[in-house]
Amino acid sequence: MHTQKIIQHISNWLKDYLLKSNTTGFVIGISGGIDSAVTSTIAAKTNKPVLCLEMPILQKKEELQRSQNHIKWLKKKYKNISSERIDLTSTYNDIINKFTKKNILANVNTRARIRMTTLYYLAQSNNYLVLGTGNKVEDFGIGFYTKYGDGGVDISPIADLLKTEVYKIGEELNIIQDIMNAPPTDGLWDDGKTDEDQIGATYAELEWAMNYNGDVKKLDEREKEILNIYKNFNLANQHKMIEIPVCLIPENLK
Repeated sequence: MHTQKIIQHISNWLKDYLLKSNTTGFVIGISGGIDSAVTSTIAAKTNKPVLCLEMPILQKKEELQRSQNHIKWLKKKYKNISSERIDLTSTYNDIINKFTKKNILANVNTRARIRMTTLYYLAQSNNYLVLGTGNKVEDFGIGFYTKYGDGGVDISPIADLLKTEVYKIGEELNIIQDIMNAPPTDGLWDDGKTDEDQIGATYAELEWAMNYNGDVKKLDEREKEILNIYKNFNLANQHKMIEIPVCLIPENLK
């Protein structure tokens, strides 16, 4: 894997897109995870303004610390980095408390959608683009993101990279070790669930399943389980990964 060339390719792509879109910079949510760390660092290499946004909602201390450490690290390396911290806990509580019927998954997705709204407010205020941080497994394999939440972005710089490839890019960029070592998590659950807790498989296992075209009968029990996990997520989340269905009106009815 030509990590340095990939980094340069993405950075050039970002600069070109910025120019074509008549915008002046980028805004990105920093979660304390590898995807946002890699994406923000590559964006920093464009020498264009990058606004790094912390948006805690009942966040775990270790996640906040990783976010803050990454932003400090970025600011030391690049002069085009600015940051803002907007605590959205009270906003989230105000919204959730208006509903009499409670649903845990709806609560989780509401967190992501509040953050999306916040990112777009600042993007529009500054004539910036919202950077997506989804990788190939999440965006095109199992649809592991919130529709109109972290899936609501302007551009997706790392969406053609598998999760293991994102880690290789992270190594090349010297992303801080706490982030490299942290179990992947979307940071949306009160109990601190990791991605593996939610999915039931690691990203390496899912990458294997994405590319497996062999005879299922030759697989061991765990491999069959992983393949089923992948297929079930992929099927259930097709509504996220395909275009919104449009009811086409026959010409003879117009």
